[in-house]
Amino acid sequence: MAPTKATGSAADFVPEASSLPALREAAAGCKGCALWQLGTQTVFGEGPASAEIMFVGEQPGDQEDRAGRPFVGPAGQLFDQALAAAGIDRSETYTTNAVKHFKWKARGKRRIHQKPNWSEMTACRPWLEAELAAIGPRVLVLLGATAAQCLLGRQFRVTQNRRRLLESDLAESVTATIHPSAILRGEPQQRETELAAFVDDLRFVKSLL
Repeated sequence: MAPTKATGSAADFVPEASSLPALREAAAGCKGCALWQLGTQTVFGEGPASAEIMFVGEQPGDQEDRAGRPFVGPAGQLFDQALAAAGIDRSETYTTNAVKHFKWKARGKRRIHQKPNWSEMTACRPWLEAELAAIGPRVLVLLGATAAQCLLGRQFRVTQNRRRLLESDLAESVTATIHPSAILRGEPQQRETELAAFVDDLRFVKSLL
């Protein structure tokens, strides 16, 4: 019987079968950390098992939580725009998040995003490791600090390592850049410049194939 409260790790829910459908089905019932009580549903990764590029973000947002799909909100729409400008077909990539449930607090009728803490990131990491094993991407792209620190350590700084090849055995090529939500949070007059830089980062990703 599945645990009725958080166990402290998604490892208690990861199945022996390593296919993406098996992982997705098992993740739907994950109670590895307390965030399952906040999120509407688990938001697992999306994309073909044959994907050569795997993108990892922080966590699902409000719209992702409701839809059950990653990168479909405002940041996801900007992500799609940047991918198209860089010549990358999203349907041929795999997109996921370091944390699979939406962490939020209420502000009136709105649900406001809250950054996952280290214990929540650690608890959810077995799902990310299972996805990496199932996909075996040639290029792993870490979008933002949460994703990068979850896999590369708490001291990692995206601003210092952006658009660089990183030493890691997680994939043939590993790199990091900002999360597209950072562009939306920036000053309006800077967004065009920041989006152009993000597109350049994605062109670097494409050049690694």
